[in-house]
Amino acid sequence: MISRFLSFLLLLYALGFALFVVLLPQPADGARTDAIVVLTGAAGRIERGLELLRQGKAEKMLVSGVNRTVRPVELADRYGNARLFDCCIDLGRESVDTRSNADETYNWLRRNKYKSVRLVTTDWHMPRAAFELSRRAEGVEVVQDAVRSKPNFRLLFAEYNKYLLRRAAVIVGI
Repeated sequence: MISRFLSFLLLLYALGFALFVVLLPQPADGARTDAIVVLTGAAGRIERGLELLRQGKAEKMLVSGVNRTVRPVELADRYGNARLFDCCIDLGRESVDTRSNADETYNWLRRNKYKSVRLVTTDWHMPRAAFELSRRAEGVEVVQDAVRSKPNFRLLFAEYNKYLLRRAAVIVGI
């Protein structure tokens, strides 16, 4: 009986992983939101946020998880748009992981009284990032806008386990 139950759990885990891989989030449609938040950490994220800002998909953007030593002028030089960095982009420097990204983002959304946000992060990171932000920012519409990537098996496997562990931690109250 126990071996059947463990086999069932293992099968459920494997099917969950397969769904996680096959159903990676995609870039969002052209819907407009009050704001955009970009989580630092992988290539293409800031570029995607800037592209959306230039397209008028929101008026303001937060880049969450920026290293404390990085100056706004350095980012403006790197991404080539000082005007946008002056008027429309805030740098969040308090977060160090996905959960603190959600806290930092929620505080910024609340301060600015935003009711909708476009979350920009890599496709493999989106399920956990959206879960954390949606938990923290109740009442705020979160539009998932994933940056496509080509993750390897190891990265997907690690992220799937982080996602499951975080969901389990929430269920047990940690």
